[in-house]
Amino acid sequence: MNGLNRESIQAQSTESIRYLVSGDSISKGVVYDEARSRYVILKDNYVSLLQGSLKGAVHNTARFGNTLLKGVGSLKRDALRERPNFVLIEYGGNDCDFNWDEIALDPEADHKPKTGFDEFKTMLTESIDYLKSLQITPVLMTLPPLNAESYFKWVSKNDPQAERNILRWLGSVTKIYWWQERYNSTILKVSEKTGTRLIDVRGAFLEHPDFTTFLCSDGIHPNKEGHRLICDKVLDFVRTDYGHLLQER
Repeated sequence: MNGLNRESIQAQSTESIRYLVSGDSISKGVVYDEARSRYVILKDNYVSLLQGSLKGAVHNTARFGNTLLKGVGSLKRDALRERPNFVLIEYGGNDCDFNWDEIALDPEADHKPKTGFDEFKTMLTESIDYLKSLQITPVLMTLPPLNAESYFKWVSKNDPQAERNILRWLGSVTKIYWWQERYNSTILKVSEKTGTRLIDVRGAFLEHPDFTTFLCSDGIHPNKEGHRLICDKVLDFVRTDYGHLLQER
């Protein structure tokens, strides 16, 4: 029995509750390992931390590089097959991104994000409607803020010529933050329009005077402390509305 209201969830055995996480590398638990100079999967990522704190089973289907367009097909299949009670939806970081190598080579060309605004909004809304039609509770997650300066250096690969060309196209490094914020605003608008529950991950980061301490050196992936921050924010949401689903400590 998978209901959209609190009463139906409470009527179900807590051990049979199922959670599905659909998203990109953040939900996959990808962090940048400075010592090894490569991306790795953080053992104590926010999803694994949730599994240790929630009653029931958490199934993580997030993938590195996922956009909403890439993930929506598997999301629908997994939701239909597994019929989870809740689906955490975490997308936007890759959707708003560009092919920076192409921009560095030709800053005068017309470059498009991986997913346009209208397409992102439409697919997000349709995904929510689909989940609700299956009596599954969707929960949207806002985007962690990025460190524009660090991300700019990351995508330009510390190449002076690439930096100049990308900056010529951007106009200002701060535009990277502004652009990502527009996608985050889209998530907020979809949440309000569809009446979908929302976990404000971005707000949790921005409560700290220097949120960049919760990010990896690439400026975009949360580090170990950032994953703990996300986990705590999700648990706050569960504690407020579904407290009986938390494991006893």
